[in-house]
Amino acid sequence: MKCVTGIATCMLAVFLIAPACLALEPGQAPPRVELKGKLGGRLNEKPWSSSELKGKVSVVFYVDPDVKDLNNPASEALKKAHFPRAKYQSYGIINMASTWMPNFSISAALSQKQKSYPDTIYIRDYKRVLVTTWKIADNSSDVLAFDKNGKLIFEKNGKLSEAEVAKLVKAVSDNL
Repeated sequence: MKCVTGIATCMLAVFLIAPACLALEPGQAPPRVELKGKLGGRLNEKPWSSSELKGKVSVVFYVDPDVKDLNNPASEALKKAHFPRAKYQSYGIINMASTWMPNFSISAALSQKQKSYPDTIYIRDYKRVLVTTWKIADNSSDVLAFDKNGKLIFEKNGKLSEAEVAKLVKAVSDNL
């Protein structure tokens, strides 16, 4: 009986502590990642590094292709804000490993999305690198904003409400 109680206590501790360890911390810069070669990269096959998140206020949409349109209202709100390109950048990073769809199909869809959001840099993550390194949600839609020093100023997993979209736009605006 003591063994069962001990196991239950350990499992409870894991469930209570683990969520706090899974997310990026506000005010902190995420661990550096580089997507290139078999790990992923830009649509034009060039590498992408999270070190690019410094110098401008950046918004990252890390998306499972199966829920690619979940946070389009947030994308549209940021687009309508007309933030100066010299101070703001958006990234669409696609979690290619989280879907049944073939890579060529996703890449074709990304090329179409690039036409709607020409200022967004689209990147493919073939191996869930950001999920494992940044500890963000898998099989979902994560929205992250970073200040010009690369520190987290906004994070949301899942669909943003209207209030959260407004909070995201304000966080970007306040940090330009």
